[in-house]
Amino acid sequence: MTPKERVLAALEHREGDRVPIDFSGHRSSGIAAIAYRKLREHLGLQARPIRVYDVIQQLAIVDEDVLERFCVDTIELGRGFAQDDNDWMEWTLPDGTECLVPAWTNLERDGRRWLIRSQTGKVLAQMPDGTLYFEQTYYPFLEGADEPEAIRGALDECMWTTVACPPGPVDDETLSEGAKRLREKTDRAIIGLFGGNLFEMGQFFYRNDRFLMLLASEPQRAHRFLDKLVEVHLSNLEEYLGVVGEYIDVILFGDDLGMQTGPMISPQMYCEFFKERHKLLWNRAKELADVKVMLHCCGGVRELLPHLIEAGVDAINPVQISCSGMDAAELKAEFGREIVFWGGGCDTREVLQYGTVEEVAEHVKGQVRTLSGGGGFVFQQVHNILANVPPENVAAMFEAARDSA
Repeated sequence: MTPKERVLAALEHREGDRVPIDFSGHRSSGIAAIAYRKLREHLGLQARPIRVYDVIQQLAIVDEDVLERFCVDTIELGRGFAQDDNDWMEWTLPDGTECLVPAWTNLERDGRRWLIRSQTGKVLAQMPDGTLYFEQTYYPFLEGADEPEAIRGALDECMWTTVACPPGPVDDETLSEGAKRLREKTDRAIIGLFGGNLFEMGQFFYRNDRFLMLLASEPQRAHRFLDKLVEVHLSNLEEYLGVVGEYIDVILFGDDLGMQTGPMISPQMYCEFFKERHKLLWNRAKELADVKVMLHCCGGVRELLPHLIEAGVDAINPVQISCSGMDAAELKAEFGREIVFWGGGCDTREVLQYGTVEEVAEHVKGQVRTLSGGGGFVFQQVHNILANVPPENVAAMFEAARDSA
């Protein structure tokens, strides 16, 4: 089977010749740049510039030699772009590693911290010395200026949306040509990152506590905000899939709905505010292109899974198996015929970070056995590989996944 065929078989709940593997196919299956440098050294690969495409999480672009080494079956659509030297500028990671970051990132040194500014000069995020990632510092609607018409402007003043791509509109022809070029040169399944966040966008704009209070105490105001947000997302979705839909296999939406102990909101609140809006977006994506819909959703969300399935999601990641209610065997038994588990292949919080090579390999083999029966499973570790994970454990994880029957 080709990598694309292998992934599509899993998405159709069919067993392939082996379990498909995702590594860096999207922004939650990747590796921190510090750990990536160490991994390349551990594998004895030729030194290459470390390209950090996600500055906030400091995720590295995984090079082709590593993808081939671990038999990776996925690739992110963005690999068709930002290949020119002019797209990058020099920077230094917190451990002193030299790297390259997207040239449009507005980075500034301020005393004992790094800042990310918007194009208008607002401080959107900071990374104090001694830390490894940027944290959001500015919330566009925190002061209450949240009229629906302000949403598009707020997207330019939000940490996550500002650094994801160059400022200004992306030319459709450029996007189409890049997607076509990638499709012609790879037989991997291509993942298009769309986002379309609803619950999280409320958190990004209002701040987590304020948005939760808005949902609980001012539901009509929350509905007005979400209606306008869906309108913006639908417009962007129409344009996005109209340009790249024929070249991608999976479209990725995002909405973290869970905590360590369970959902952040009740099933009743999910149904009132988000279920029908998710259904509208996800079904429209399938009408516009021949794609499967994947939802990135962290945390313990077992109680929400029936509603997510009814709303039309095909796959969920990262399947955070250390959270309450997220036992892999129970999830597979209860929901394995209705949803694809794209993740849950290795516990990154404890096993990958602190286990021995042997413990990592045995854990991965067990997870694969549990989740792969009857298809419906794509191997991914639970979220990104963090900066301090030993490189030998990373190699052991992917080798175990690759070699598992």
